[in-house]
Amino acid sequence: MELMLGSDKLRVRCDDGKERIVRIPGKLRKRVWISVGDLIIIQPWKVMSDKRADVIWRYTKTQAKWLEKKGYLKNITVE
Repeated sequence: MELMLGSDKLRVRCDDGKERIVRIPGKLRKRVWISVGDLIIIQPWKVMSDKRADVIWRYTKTQAKWLEKKGYLKNITVE
């Protein structure tokens, strides 16, 4: 994740090289806290797939380091 925009919206840089505006859906809003530098999974919208998406999952720092160590994150560096 790159930048918090407020009002449950984020700007993210995706693995495909595109930047998207992402919203945090209601079911994740109070349960999961997302901060800059977190590794997240998003689902692009069907209508504006190049510009908008929803957050599906946030990995913890430990999970992200494990994924990087095992080689699952080829183009992504975990902070």
